[in-house]
Amino acid sequence: MRIMLFTGKGGVGKTTLAAATALQAAQSGTKTLILSTDPAHSLSDALDQELTPEPQEIAPNLFAQEVDVYYSMKKHWENVRQLMLATFRFQGVENVVAEELSALPGMEEASAFLWLEEYHREGLYDLIVIDSAPTGETLSLLSLPQVTQSWVMKAFPGQRFAMKGFGAMVRGMTGIPLDYGLDELERLFDKLERIQKVMQDPEISSIRVVLNPERMVIREAKRALTYLQLYGYNVDAVLVNRILPETARAGGFEQYLDQQADYLEEIEQSFQPLPIFKLAHQGREVFGRPLLQEIGQSLYGGRKDFMEVLYQDKPFELREITGGYTARLKLPFVQDKDFTVNKYGDELVVSIGNQRRTIALPRFANYLQVEGYTFEAPWLEVQLKR
Repeated sequence: MRIMLFTGKGGVGKTTLAAATALQAAQSGTKTLILSTDPAHSLSDALDQELTPEPQEIAPNLFAQEVDVYYSMKKHWENVRQLMLATFRFQGVENVVAEELSALPGMEEASAFLWLEEYHREGLYDLIVIDSAPTGETLSLLSLPQVTQSWVMKAFPGQRFAMKGFGAMVRGMTGIPLDYGLDELERLFDKLERIQKVMQDPEISSIRVVLNPERMVIREAKRALTYLQLYGYNVDAVLVNRILPETARAGGFEQYLDQQADYLEEIEQSFQPLPIFKLAHQGREVFGRPLLQEIGQSLYGGRKDFMEVLYQDKPFELREITGGYTARLKLPFVQDKDFTVNKYGDELVVSIGNQRRTIALPRFANYLQVEGYTFEAPWLEVQLKR
C-alpha cells in the first residue's frame, strides 16, 4: 500500500491538488482512498459531493472520507470517551458541555492515524491520499505518537499494572471506567506507533508540499520541510499552485508577475533537488470531478510514475553537540568552497556566487550563533553554539 500526504499553508489549494491526484490515480485503475483530516472539511466542496465519516465509493476505484472526531472516538476509543464523559460529569459539568470537552486536543489527529492503521493492517486500498489540515496541524499529527506516549504512558513507568488495579477500584466507587480507559489507551498508543513507522518508511509513504509563489507561503513551506525532515518523514515533491500566466500582463498584473518570477526562482533554488510540479491559475473556482481531472493531467503532465515515491533523501539534519548543535545540509550541486554562511534569526543563509539558499531552522535555533562551518562535497556542516 502507498500513502501520500499533502500539506501546505491554509488556502494554497492543497485539497484541490490532493483530490486531483487521487482522481488521476483511480482512473489509472488504482484502488484509491482520499482521506481528509482537515476540520474545515473542504474535500466535499472540491469533489462537489457530500461525504461521510466512513469511506464511500464516489467513482470507479475512488473512495472518499472526511474524518469526524466524535464519530471516530465512538468507533476507535469509546472507553476513553466514556472515561472523559464520566469524569466531567462527576465534576458537575453538564452533559452537552462534557460531550464537547471529551474531544481533547490531539484527538482529531489521533483519529486520522487510527483510520490509517486500520486500512494499512487490512490492506483495503492500493493508495491512500491524505488531504491534511494546514501545516501546523499536520506537524502535530505527525509528531503525535511521541507526544502522547510521553504524556501518558511514561507518566507511570513500572506502575502500569498498579494503575489498572487502582482504576478498577475507582470504577467500582465512582462509575468512572478508569481501568477500561487505560487498557484502551495502551492499545491505541501501540497502533499509533505502528502506523507512524509506516509513515516514516520512505519506500511506502511520502509527503508533498503545496505552495503558491508568494513570500509568506514560501517561508512556511521551507519551515515545514525542515521540521518534516527532522521528524524523519520523506518529502518527495513540491507542487506550486496558482501561477499567473504571462498573458495577465495585459490586465495590469505587471508588478505581480515580476514578483512571481522572483518567487518561482527562489522556489527552484530552495527546494532542489526535489521534483517541482507547477500548475497555472485556473481563472475560476475549482470544484467537481471534470475540472479535477483536467488539473491532475496538467499538474503531472502525463507523467506515469506520479503515484510512486519520486524522491528519497534526508538533505538536512540537526545534531546536538556539546554546547550547541551541528546543522548538516546537503548541497548536491555545489563544488566550489567559495561561499558564505550567515544566520538571521531562525534562518540559515548560504550564498554561493550570485545564488542564495535560505534554510529555515527550528524556532529554538533563533538564539544560536554560527561558530564556523566545514564543507566536504556534498555536505555542509555548520556549528551553532549558544
